[in-house]
Amino acid sequence: MSARVIPLVGQPVQALWLAVVRFGAKNGFVMSSHVAMSLMMALFPFVLFTVALAGSLSQGYVTDELIELIFGAWPKDVAGPIVAELRSVLEESGSGVITLGGLLAIFFASNGVVAVRAAMNQAYHDRDVWPFWKTRLLCLGLVVVGGAAILAIAAVEVVLPVYTRLVSEKTDVNVSDWLSVDRLRWTFTVAVPAGTVILAHLVLPTRRHRLVQILPGVVLTLALWAAGGWGFSIYIGQFASYSATYAGLAGAMAALIFLYLCAAILILGAEYNGALMDLQSKSDGTAK
Repeated sequence: MSARVIPLVGQPVQALWLAVVRFGAKNGFVMSSHVAMSLMMALFPFVLFTVALAGSLSQGYVTDELIELIFGAWPKDVAGPIVAELRSVLEESGSGVITLGGLLAIFFASNGVVAVRAAMNQAYHDRDVWPFWKTRLLCLGLVVVGGAAILAIAAVEVVLPVYTRLVSEKTDVNVSDWLSVDRLRWTFTVAVPAGTVILAHLVLPTRRHRLVQILPGVVLTLALWAAGGWGFSIYIGQFASYSATYAGLAGAMAALIFLYLCAAILILGAEYNGALMDLQSKSDGTAK
């Protein structure tokens, strides 16, 4: 797909303009709605299963850490209602969700990954020639790996205070001053979204792209996510009246709109990478 680029400006600016044009021409807003709805259907059961499993294995010690890890980067006004409902379900059902519900949670979560993969292929102009079983196995594997990574991070946050206390008692160095749980949690809150975006660009498209090719779109996505989350939290806190419009569904609608914004930014980042690659190929061909 071609589009007129802005003359007399640098290649990154041209690529950004081209990405915006392609995003609109490919019905990016429609695809963002599909991704957001798929993620919304996948998010709650997956988080519920993961938190319940972690709480069962740790006798409830890592529940708060895990919830903070998953929703720490979300605007508080958006995450608050979801976290409240999550805690309510956990209190009522306990470990009962770690049965058939767990398998269904993994399946629904894989549907969200499939939707993101379709958006990535469209942005990178990749033709999806994979059979259904290969795509589903990849997405299921990513869900399992993601859940295991979240559990491992939560375990680290639990073990870390014990480790720092033992080291401080045996040495003269107060390790907790520079290796605190709060500092580590903040690092994970930033690292988890960044790692998720990088993995989405590297693994999900049919064609494999080099890390240097995907980094511009990753940086753009993370920067717009930070700005969009900040702006959306201000909008929710001061201007929005979802409770008057959607009544009991206000929390769910706020989360859905937030996921829609995140999905649109993720797709735009992939379009930006695709535009950069096309402009670079055109430049190399002209130079030759």
